[in-house]
Amino acid sequence: MGDHYVYVLECADGSLYTGYTTDLDRRVAEHDAGEGAKYTRGRTPVTLCYHERYESKSAAMSREYEIKSLTRAQKERLVGLG
Repeated sequence: MGDHYVYVLECADGSLYTGYTTDLDRRVAEHDAGEGAKYTRGRTPVTLCYHERYESKSAAMSREYEIKSLTRAQKERLVGLG
């Protein structure tokens, strides 16, 4: 039994980053410290603006792929920015 999260961060430059983790607080802190994904390293500070919890890794990763496939406008509507 595990907690699997899909999350969306808003970066300092206004861009959105979508990722997957099993420890949401730790992962957001890593991104914010410049130790997360290569994409977010030069775009700190980051703000967690959306997340979803899943029981399985496969479900979470499928959803991550779906979110990454959305247009910017669709992502903004999803996370409540648009």
